[in-house]
Amino acid sequence: MQLGIIGSGSWATALAKICTDNKQSINWCVRSEEIVKHLQQRHHNPGYLSSVYFNTDLLNLGTDIAATIAASDCILIAVPSAYVVPSLSKLAANAFEGKKVISAVKGILPDNNLLLNDYLKETFNLPLSDYFTVMGPCHAEEVASEKLSYLTFSGIDVDVAEKIAACFTTEYLNTIVNSDVYGVQYAAVLKNIYALGAGIAHGLEYGDNFLSVLIANCADEMAGFLKKVGIKHIEVGVHEGEDPVTHRKTPNYAASVYLGDLLVTCYSLYSRNRTFGNMIGKGYSVKATQLEMNMVAEGYNASKCIYLVNKQIGADMPIAETVYRILWENVKPRKGFNLVEKTLV
Repeated sequence: MQLGIIGSGSWATALAKICTDNKQSINWCVRSEEIVKHLQQRHHNPGYLSSVYFNTDLLNLGTDIAATIAASDCILIAVPSAYVVPSLSKLAANAFEGKKVISAVKGILPDNNLLLNDYLKETFNLPLSDYFTVMGPCHAEEVASEKLSYLTFSGIDVDVAEKIAACFTTEYLNTIVNSDVYGVQYAAVLKNIYALGAGIAHGLEYGDNFLSVLIANCADEMAGFLKKVGIKHIEVGVHEGEDPVTHRKTPNYAASVYLGDLLVTCYSLYSRNRTFGNMIGKGYSVKATQLEMNMVAEGYNASKCIYLVNKQIGADMPIAETVYRILWENVKPRKGFNLVEKTLV
């Protein structure tokens, strides 16, 4: 399986590292010729995870997305959600024909409030059976330092998802496979919004006691939304039997890809969404925060997307709605969280 990667940020770089650590060659489409030259000459990405050094014999580098897709059997898209449509807009309508696509996009496409699979179906006629996702809980920085991490691969064709996951299994990275394509994507979108909320609370100098209750309520709010959109496997502690050989309980992926990813994104100092929210809580404007940060906080656009999506879904989401109103309707963080305090149980 020849893998192509589109994107050159920290998450794309971490995923490229995992593949090349497995001695797998990749076609890697990066943002500019300067990045190509830097990788070729100095063996690391100049802008992100610069401590990661690559065996360039395993890298086929370029800046042409169409050429990367044409040369690959399986294409991993790892660009921020806001840049997906501009990045793919010049491709031919049949560009993904016969290809497998892996999404590492942790957001809704803000141009049209679509998950990536729905956009690819609408624009390139990509069937859901050829679409897979790679989600956390996992921070790029810990992959770079080879700290034990976990990735969750989802696809309705579980056999192919397992083959894809095998390309990313290393001594420092374990993989989980399921068929929950929509659930893991919505959970990834929501956890970024809630991490913004946790950051705002931290910036407002709430303590750990409050944060624990806030995040627990975020998990409950997420589960309510997922139920409304028809996701079933969302209960931690529920297992569907055991392995007939080892007698170990079957994995409950809700514990890792839902709850685990929510926790690490809300608490970790590596979390750009938490950092973004922390600055908002301390009094920075949205524009000043965006200028200060070098990386995209997916939760910012996601908060508006989920607010609009939920107008149709009708889930009870006071925390996510408050984050949206603080970021998009200029509600003061203190006023917003005074209201949130009254909704927590």
